[in-house]
Amino acid sequence: MKRKKILFVCTGNTCRSPMAEALLRDKIKKNKIKWWDVSSCGIQAEIGGTISVNSKIALQEAGIPVVKFLPRQLTQKIIAASTLVVCMTGNQKQLLEDCGNVVCIRDICGYDVPDPYGLDIDAYRTTRDALSVACDLIIKNFIIQYGD
Repeated sequence: MKRKKILFVCTGNTCRSPMAEALLRDKIKKNKIKWWDVSSCGIQAEIGGTISVNSKIALQEAGIPVVKFLPRQLTQKIIAASTLVVCMTGNQKQLLEDCGNVVCIRDICGYDVPDPYGLDIDAYRTTRDALSVACDLIIKNFIIQYGD
């Protein structure tokens, strides 16, 4: 069976999309779902950076392992190789909607996930929790629908 890919997209690929990637990867593993890969990119990613400190802390507090992470710049090639592209906001989706199978968190959950960049750890915890709900719905409404 051919592997399927979910791509999370945010602005810088240091806060929201890496958290979503780690959360969904952990949920896929715990649910023993096969044939799905998860990655993330940024519309304006700064190459050479890393996941934000507060994103890493928020994930670790939830028991989510954080592997070595390097931000990646979004490209059409990456989008084309993805089964589903999930943006954090409706505005990001509008930028990419001509590129393929693009949705946003609002389509899945009814809300955008605002950028916590530069805010305190509580904002990152709120972001983590909102993304966790979205990941549960992605598993239920997309992964199971496509088959695992």
